[in-house]
Amino acid sequence: MYVSDLGEQWHAARLKPALAHLDSASAGRSSYAVIGAMTAHLWRETERGSYVAADDRAEEIARDTRNLAALLGHTADEIIFRESARAALRALLTNWSLPVTSTVWVAKNEFGPNLEEFERRGYAVHTMPDGDVYGHIDTDALENMLQFEQPDFIHVCHIGSMSGAVQPVARIVELAHRAGVPVVVDMAQSVGHVPTVTGADVVYGTSRKWLTGPRGVGFVAVRRDSLRPVEIDGSDAFIAGRLGLGIAVRELLDIGQQRVFRELATIGKATRERLHGIASWEVLEPLDEPSAIVTLAPPPGWQFDDVAAARDKLLSLGILVTAADAWRAPLATETPVLRLSPHLDVQREDLDRLADALRTMGY
Repeated sequence: MYVSDLGEQWHAARLKPALAHLDSASAGRSSYAVIGAMTAHLWRETERGSYVAADDRAEEIARDTRNLAALLGHTADEIIFRESARAALRALLTNWSLPVTSTVWVAKNEFGPNLEEFERRGYAVHTMPDGDVYGHIDTDALENMLQFEQPDFIHVCHIGSMSGAVQPVARIVELAHRAGVPVVVDMAQSVGHVPTVTGADVVYGTSRKWLTGPRGVGFVAVRRDSLRPVEIDGSDAFIAGRLGLGIAVRELLDIGQQRVFRELATIGKATRERLHGIASWEVLEPLDEPSAIVTLAPPPGWQFDDVAAARDKLLSLGILVTAADAWRAPLATETPVLRLSPHLDVQREDLDRLADALRTMGY
């Protein structure tokens, strides 16, 4: 039995997986239609030439870009495509005329590689205060801080790589804009997963996770009326990948994005409830956190190698998850976690098998 009412529909649109795929936060499973659109375009390129084939699909590409822009709360002319979310961030920082001694405020769930991008440019990085043990930003404290000091920009991971906690981005944007501070949002884990119209000045993300589009397609959207306009040149795009992403976005819109967001939140809650109290594994999000990323702290004393071994054992049993080391969120934790990220076609028996397996690996 599927956890989601949409499970059968989502499953029918895709190849039957060879295992319990609980790893959408790494890469979601693309549909037949996404794969077909990409394959067909690659054949067109070899038949008609790459540039002619792209011109043949210009109207479709424009429509797809408008759809993606609407999902992000931007306009189509504000979107530039890159090969990944990290490449999108690099393009932004390279082309943004920030002061040499810039200051950026981040949450404690900030993605480790993003911090590396800030540090290699010499930015001063400061953390915003938590409002609870789950790592949600304390917006009241942030409002007070902004009255006395303003960074050059605020950067927020909407959902981090190490936790399913959803940051209150719309409220952060509201407070920051009131103080004249631009906001950049990493939406790699949130597009197609939770609502992403936030009013932020810049957002960026990737096709391959919750949207279940292809790998190799990232994007950045820069609001034209932002405080410091950024001009990023387009690159030689992966057109087949963009067409695949377009199909994935259309599939989301056809189902109804708000419905998908609700179903994924329901799946996250069901997963946490099923695993809560299993052996000595600890669910790290609130049970009703509105995301489908679920992280489990391992038994006391376990190191990353132990968590990786647990991941490998689960894979041998036909269950795909991620062993997430602390480099993913170095400001938040030193403890590795087991990360689960089921999509709409997860079945209750998958969660039961996972719970039974974890029980044998705890104590």
